[in-house]
Amino acid sequence: MRKTYSIAFLSVLALFSLMMGCGGSKVAPVSERIAKVWTASKVDENSTTVYTKGGTNNIRNYTSFKLDLSSAPTVKYTEYDGNTFTGQYSLPDDNTLKLTNLNPSPTGDNGTITFTINSIDDSNLKLTRTTASQKTGNTTNVYTLTNP
Repeated sequence: MRKTYSIAFLSVLALFSLMMGCGGSKVAPVSERIAKVWTASKVDENSTTVYTKGGTNNIRNYTSFKLDLSSAPTVKYTEYDGNTFTGQYSLPDDNTLKLTNLNPSPTGDNGTITFTINSIDDSNLKLTRTTASQKTGNTTNVYTLTNP
């Protein structure tokens, strides 16, 4: 009888341990999820959609836009017109992406561009530029990016 209780107790203990060990998948930190090459799938300038990937009525062509964050802390940032800048990136918090020491320095940015991270998952990143872009006529831009 005692042996039966011991086996039952060990079985329940093993099952409990198994259930506690399977806590589900943990979400990787933003620093890991963002470390990819991102391209534009949709861009809004002052709340007007100016680019949709594959669209035929785009106001501006963002097919060259690329944000390469794959080699932390180095960033390679290519604007819609093909101009490319290199520098460093950091994540001061989970909602902020900061590009610094960009060379050459983008017009009016003193080598620094900061974005608010609106959302991120394994293949999508949505950013809002925190300052107006002189290149697009002083518009506040929202970038919906994908990792192909």
